[in-house]
Amino acid sequence: MSASLKPKHQRLVLVIVALCVLIGAGLLAAYALRNQASYFYVPSDIVADPPEPGQAVRLGGMVADGSIETMDDGVTIRFTVTDGQASVPVEFSGIIPDLFVEGSGVVAEGSMGPTAFIATNLLAKHDENYMPRELQDMTEAQQREVVAETYEAQAQ
Repeated sequence: MSASLKPKHQRLVLVIVALCVLIGAGLLAAYALRNQASYFYVPSDIVADPPEPGQAVRLGGMVADGSIETMDDGVTIRFTVTDGQASVPVEFSGIIPDLFVEGSGVVAEGSMGPTAFIATNLLAKHDENYMPRELQDMTEAQQREVVAETYEAQAQ
């Protein structure tokens, strides 16, 4: 009797071992990231079923008109995020994105505090008509020329 496996059986064993390793790596990655996932909520979801305090979540909606208020320290702001059905107060300390204004879309990353959502990061949304400040005062032909020059410079 021969102690070695036939080439056909060697390939089969190799495929089975590779599948086991891939499945194991996937399970390990899922286990490691289980606490890193942040769920996305809209104000209606938070009002109906608030997340656990301290749980990392994202709150998305529109900044309510007239709700942005700067605190005395000059760094902290309070505002309200709404989805048209419910509103959630938000508190944020840090650098505010340029596109963050009343009536615009925002995604706040953070967790629920005792009285408000405590944001650690703000992502301001822009609409599909967004245009950089540098291009706003140019004609369409000038805008196309600047874009073409930028592409040419990047290609080099």
